[in-house]
Formats: sequence, C-alpha cells, structure tokens
Amino acid sequence: MDSSLTLSRAPSEAPAAARPARQRIADDKAMLRTAAELTRDLIAPRPGVYWADLIASVVVGYGALAVAVTVSGTGWVVLAAIVSALALYRALSFIHEVSHMKHSALPRFRGGWNVLVGVPMLTPSFMYEGVHNLHHAKTRYGTSEDPEYLPLALMKPWTLPAFVVISALAPVGLLVRYAILSPLSLLSPKLRRTVMERYSALAINPSFRRRAPEGEARTMWNRVETAASAWAIAVVVLTATGVFPLRGVLIAFAIGSTVAVVNQVRTLVAHLWENDGEPMSVTAQYLDSVNVPPPSLLPALWAPVGLRYHALHHLLPSLPYHALGEAHRRITAALDHGSPYHKASYAGLPGLVHKIVRSTFQPR
Repeated sequence: MDSSLTLSRAPSEAPAAARPARQRIADDKAMLRTAAELTRDLIAPRPGVYWADLIASVVVGYGALAVAVTVSGTGWVVLAAIVSALALYRALSFIHEVSHMKHSALPRFRGGWNVLVGVPMLTPSFMYEGVHNLHHAKTRYGTSEDPEYLPLALMKPWTLPAFVVISALAPVGLLVRYAILSPLSLLSPKLRRTVMERYSALAINPSFRRRAPEGEARTMWNRVETAASAWAIAVVVLTATGVFPLRGVLIAFAIGSTVAVVNQVRTLVAHLWENDGEPMSVTAQYLDSVNVPPPSLLPALWAPVGLRYHALHHLLPSLPYHALGEAHRRITAALDHGSPYHKASYAGLPGLVHKIVRSTFQPR
C-alpha cells in the first residue's frame, strides 16, 4: 500500500563531485564475475523445500491463530499470537520468491500460495509481481521510479517511527481495499484506475503508480482479486452478524498488524537508504543493501525465506532462497578481505537501526 510519507530528493542535475560517494562507485567486475561463476549450480529451485516450508509455516501459523482466538488465559493468547505472527510472516514472505521464480520450475506454487496465504491475508501475489522486479532494474534502483525505495537515511528523524507505525494499519487498509474499493471500482472506471495504480502494490514510494497488467497477468489478477474481495466481504459480514466473534477478529487483526510491523522493521534495515535519486552501479546497489549472515540467529525470524541475504539477493536475484546461505559461504571464502562483498555484512538488527537513526540526525 502507498505510504503517506513525502519525499524530498536532491536535484538530479547536481554536479558529480557533490553526489554521495556511494553513487559514484564503479562496478567491481571481479566480485560480480566470481559471484556468478560460483553459484551457477545453485540456480535450480527445489520444489520439495518450497512446498514443505510453506505448508509447515501455514499449519503452524493458522494453528497458533486458532489457539489464540480460543484460549482464555492472557499469557497463552499472547504466546500463541506471537507464534502465529512469526509463522504467518514466514509464509507471507514467500511472495518475494513468487515474484522472482519461473513458474514452470515450480508448477502451481503461485496458485497454492495464493490459496493458502495471499487471499486469506489479503496480499495476493499480483501486489508484488510486476512491482518488485522494478526495484531490481539497474536504472531504477534508488530513483523516483523505484517502488521500494525512499532515502530514509537522508530524511528527517521523525520519518523513521512514522514509517514503522503506519504499517500497523495494514490489515485495516487491506480490508478496505478489498471489501469496499474492489467492488465499488467496478462501477467507476476512474476509481478502478486509481485502485489499480495506487492501491495494488506493496510499495513504499508514495509517487509510484503501477501500470495495468495485460494478457494472462490481467486474467490472473482479476481472478485472484475476486477471491480476495469475496473473502474480505465475508469477513465483514460474518463479523457484523456475530458468526465471527469480535474478540477473535480483533486478535487476528493484531496478529496481522504484528506481521506488518515486523516486515516494516525488516524493510527499514534491508538497505542503508543513502541514495538521493541518482542511478547506481550494481556494486553500489549491493553496498546500499544488507546481509545479516550467521552466526546471528534472530535474523532467521525477522528476515526469513532468504531475506537475511538481501544484499546477495541484489547481486544474484535469480537464486532461490534456500541456496543463498551456500552461495554466501562460497563467495565469502573466494574473495579476499579487500573485496566490497564483505562490506555489506552486518551483525544484527540493533546496529542497523542505530546506523540509520544516526544518519537521520546528520546535518544536511
């Protein structure tokens, strides 16, 4: 969904000498070549891993949700809600894989993910497909045309808590989008265009407007959006009529808000957010991104499904999530300590949050 944060970018005609050093970093061809050569045998996704991981996450997530809405003790409710949020967050994170994969390599996975996660959680895959790939376009990353980039490190300090807190409203926003705006937009071409352009993308750049899909993508969009809209309307009706107890719905919404906030915090530290709008080399994009590799354990919870290797993913976006750990080990061992590759690895969440907060207090 669109963010309400506004963006003030440096003029694009600024002289090269005045631009941040990160923008002027040339590509390290040795690093790029080594990364590609060492990982060629890791490209193929393993369907068994994908399906087992997704199904396990869904079973734990919805099972814990059922416990949370049925038990009476506050402590048990909180514990079950936390387990549910983490498991459903992992299941939801597969939308990132869906947006990158060749669907012929994992037949029916996108459809299965939409049935199990996308529609029930009102985040169908079309909200990321056709959007996330723009974030990886070499000439778009970090520019005003990147749907997933804001120069947060160059903005005012208040923007960071606002960036995180506003995400807690995601479940309400998604319910309004699918229960109200979807059906109403069928009556108004103007509203339909607005809904498709502004409220159909998981984007953080408020100036981003997505294009309408065409052909098979449009057919898939309409089918999945209809299902999501029907589910959202059913939730409203069943809650209003008392079939769904209000307490249970509120707990489910709290779990959804927790998922959204955790993901927003992860987004906050996925990049350094230091680009002011100029195109960057692939190496510069890599250095503006973040890996949080082992031995840290907590990233497996707040950056699941390979997201802890976000910088590596920007180098090799076609690698499946289950191959990123092995790829990181190979590349780390092959490149000397002076390689830029090692400069994108960080110890954990607290240090990354401190780094970006400190950046916002720097005089401009």
